[in-house]
Amino acid sequence: MRSWGRAVAVCCIAVLAWCVMLPADAAERPSPQEMLRDWYYLMNELVRHTATYSPPVASRSFGYLGVTAFESAVGGSDNLVSLVGQLHGFEAVPAREPGATYDETTVIMAAMSDAIVYYFGNTGPTGQRAIRAAQKKWRAQSVEGVPADVVARSEAFGKAMAAIIHDWSLGDGGAVIDNMGFPEKLDLPKGDDKWVPTSAIRQQQMPLLPGWGDNRTFAVPAGAICRTPGNPPYSTEHDSQFYREAVEVYETGNSTTAEQKAIARFWSDDPMLSMTPPGHWVSIALQVAQNADLSLEDNVDLLARMGIAMSDAFVGCWHEKFTYNLVRPVTYIKKVIDPKWEPLLNTPPFPEYPSGHSTVSGAMDAVLTAFFGDGYVFEDKTGSPDGRNPRKFKSFHEAADEAGISRLYGGIHFQSAIVDGLAQGRCIGSYANALKTRK
Repeated sequence: MRSWGRAVAVCCIAVLAWCVMLPADAAERPSPQEMLRDWYYLMNELVRHTATYSPPVASRSFGYLGVTAFESAVGGSDNLVSLVGQLHGFEAVPAREPGATYDETTVIMAAMSDAIVYYFGNTGPTGQRAIRAAQKKWRAQSVEGVPADVVARSEAFGKAMAAIIHDWSLGDGGAVIDNMGFPEKLDLPKGDDKWVPTSAIRQQQMPLLPGWGDNRTFAVPAGAICRTPGNPPYSTEHDSQFYREAVEVYETGNSTTAEQKAIARFWSDDPMLSMTPPGHWVSIALQVAQNADLSLEDNVDLLARMGIAMSDAFVGCWHEKFTYNLVRPVTYIKKVIDPKWEPLLNTPPFPEYPSGHSTVSGAMDAVLTAFFGDGYVFEDKTGSPDGRNPRKFKSFHEAADEAGISRLYGGIHFQSAIVDGLAQGRCIGSYANALKTRK
């Protein structure tokens, strides 16, 4: 099994495979929502081929990408309301020329074309070639038959929007990622209950992104990140909640059913090997949006709220992780219960509580359920290209709960980290839902 955080080179795909993702030439120009979805599908692939794109970093980019797409569409809509003044530090955006004509497909194309470079500029050579191929092909499609002055005006506006939002992003604390997010030096907390490395890889002897919880949020008020109640008190006593939760992980790992293994692997979403948990939820949204034939207004509204919520979810989760610095199940079980035990999945290199998968999934449940309604039935085919069977869900709530419990099946998290993470995420998602996006 490949270790968490292996170099991007191990999973790069050929340029030809990237080109399969690009839409074939068509007689009709793509609609703006089709253009937007094409960029998002490409960006989701870039996540898995960009070395620094751990889940928190990926979520941050989706936050700014969502705001870029949303604000690009506001000026061409009679219904959308700008997020200026609603998000922390977001004070101004470019304005369209009054009475001038803009082409919405070209605006979206230009904004996303520049934004992808801002947020994925450090991707590898394969990704760079994919970006250039997409820029060339999709620009040609977007400007086909559009008057030159409208093209120039639309492109200038889209590029200006991408640039000003990128400038805003530079001050949030997460713009620069050194050493893939692993500090060279850090004084680790001491104690039997505290996190220790679970990997032999030298780089992972330090935890990932220990300062991420101090980053600026988008919508969650500073200092109000939906605090978790804290993990059960550490104990090796057999009648303690901590020990019982460890035994649950241990016994589940020893008797995992084929269905539980499938669930664990379906939601594993390992960095460098997948689009990560944020990208997985973006993939779900893209599938549902396409099946529902959402308008541009609905697409940008949904993707902005999702990006904002997922980014804030990882800031909140990481704040709690490095407040409690809790030991991972594999460490505790090997020390207290069975020194030969191994989990189904590789344990990520950072503290246990709360579960990041659970927090982001809870946030996405909150946003998607508010948008589409409770009991919305859908099928998730995210893992199909990698050989995983699609899974059907009766609601986004059910999907989020399954994503959370998958970490128990994988041997990565205690039950309390899952339950509290889901609750934290749903709380954080409520702030994104409260944003005013419509008149």
